[in-house]
Amino acid sequence: MTSGTALLPWQRLGGKVSDRQLERLAVVYVRQSTRQQVLDHGESTRLQYGLVERAVALGWQTSRVLVIDEDLGKSGSSAAGRVGFQRLVTEITMGHVGLVLGIEMSRLARSGADWYQLLELCALSGALLADADGIYDPVDYNDRLLLGLKGTMSEAELHLPQAADAGRQAGQGTARGVGDCAADRLCAPPLGRGSPHLLQ
Repeated sequence: MTSGTALLPWQRLGGKVSDRQLERLAVVYVRQSTRQQVLDHGESTRLQYGLVERAVALGWQTSRVLVIDEDLGKSGSSAAGRVGFQRLVTEITMGHVGLVLGIEMSRLARSGADWYQLLELCALSGALLADADGIYDPVDYNDRLLLGLKGTMSEAELHLPQAADAGRQAGQGTARGVGDCAADRLCAPPLGRGSPHLLQ
């Protein structure tokens, strides 16, 4: 690649991860809204657990990747009753977290209040957020704007059942379905960190 060639999105992402983040935990947050979704959409759950490999590809040791999955089968419409989300917030507040990963931002929160609280805590503690589309620094204006839009769309899906159904179908994926693009993005190599482990 010549110096004049534009970098692909995934090739720029590794630059946001610094030693400051790598010294802390990478947290993979796994959630499905209902127990029935856990049973019916195994592919989505598999992709969410596969984010562990994404963290490793970005430079974290496997032993430094924490999976929080206590909220499987619980709605993201409120933080109330979500033990896993509350645990995530505590870890961020204590400065233990360098990166929060979710297959999509709606896995983290569908409530605007909960979402913006999470963004503020990540900004104050220096934690990054990541989904299948990219890595975001909530201190950066452009990233914060994009995260705000993602949070707004996630909350709106609660009031637009058709949009929510379409989003869930895109997130679950099939052997040759629309969800394959998400899996492809998860496996795309970051700049300077070597090839990631492909999801099997």
